Amino acid sequence: MPIVSIIIGVLLLLVLMMGLKLNAFISLIVAALVVAVLEGMTPIEAMTSVQTGLGNSLGSLTMIIIFGAVLGKLMTDSGGAQRIASTMLTAFGKKRVQLASVITASVVGIALFFETGVVVLIPLIFTIATAAGVPLLYIGLPVIAALITMHGFVPPHPGPTAIAEIFGANIGQTIIWGVVIAIPSIIIAGPLFTKLFKKEDLEVEIPKGLFTPKTFEDHEMPGFVTSIITALLPVILIGIKTVVEIVAPDSAVRPFTDFIGTASTALLISVIVAMFTFGLNRGKNMKEIMNIFADATAGIALILLIIAGGGAFKQVLLDSGIDQYIAGIMENTTLSPILLVWLIGAVLRVALGSATVAGMTAAGIAAPIIAVTGASPVLMTLAAGAGSVGFSHVNDAGFWIVKEYFNMSIGKTFKTWTALTSIISIVGLIGVLILDMFL
Repeated sequence: MPIVSIIIGVLLLLVLMMGLKLNAFISLIVAALVVAVLEGMTPIEAMTSVQTGLGNSLGSLTMIIIFGAVLGKLMTDSGGAQRIASTMLTAFGKKRVQLASVITASVVGIALFFETGVVVLIPLIFTIATAAGVPLLYIGLPVIAALITMHGFVPPHPGPTAIAEIFGANIGQTIIWGVVIAIPSIIIAGPLFTKLFKKEDLEVEIPKGLFTPKTFEDHEMPGFVTSIITALLPVILIGIKTVVEIVAPDSAVRPFTDFIGTASTALLISVIVAMFTFGLNRGKNMKEIMNIFADATAGIALILLIIAGGGAFKQVLLDSGIDQYIAGIMENTTLSPILLVWLIGAVLRVALGSATVAGMTAAGIAAPIIAVTGASPVLMTLAAGAGSVGFSHVNDAGFWIVKEYFNMSIGKTFKTWTALTSIISIVGLIGVLILDMFL
């Protein structure tokens, strides 16, 4: 039965990644081939399906992921991220440093991967906490809550963008509703969550020798307006496209806004702008800018492979007819499709560790549900993203990044980071279910 094939495939994925410690890309390819053969495809047909899935995934997402990484790297290396953070701190004052930190992380988090965002903001977290005389985790927990929430809910991050592609969700609407869901998730898992701890529980020592931050002098950094507009330019362009689609769908400017508001085009335009605002205008020559480009793309190679592997797994499910089987099951089920895709994503997140793999695999399994139930592709995307970011533990690289940078014990990391991601996941699900009542 097809459902048995899926279970075997997922279990094999767990064994390969958790038991044998194989790379996620290799594990996904092997699991996809096994599922294909179990479903009656010949080995040649199975490999053809895998190759098709690889090409389809990378074809639609490669530009988005690469240009997103380059934009983040340019912002970091120019001091743009530091400018945004320092300006926010000055504007809000020491009494509202937590709020300033959350807003900063949310803005910076739109352009940066979670891991990159932590590395970029950790020196500023230390500086802000010390200057304000507050415990390190009082600032640190809300910051990482904002970063992981934006990473899981809001395109153009790879996870939600890839999931949106699988479900056929509108990227602009996904950004809008993703931000709506992200706001309460960040507030509850960040500032409100820290209130549950005693002051001494939020105290940790700044780790020595773990990182070598570069602190920019004021004259070395771009201006705040330049930094914030460049960082948010992809969202602005995609937002323009979405607004025109809703307000003036037959307008003469529609072809133009459709072009500049496509995620890949928006990020390409943003990178070209950033090459000037964060590069040439800051005294860098083109060779230095291209070196930044090379460094950024080298850092996301594995992410591209994982997304490609997830696309291969999804394609096998489609080509083998498992999607039709799942659709048949869903015709008579009373379980909410939103709850189902969240649950699949959450279970895979706990088992695999990788939010990207969990979200994409959940989306691949649940994609046929949309045609049968009429569920909103946007809300299904957000539900899969919510499930995929929660319940982080020792098999997640993010768990160890947070543990080491904040110099915490494993137990304390569970009490803070694991609890925090779980809150985000559950609040995100509740938010999506509420939206489903009105949309």
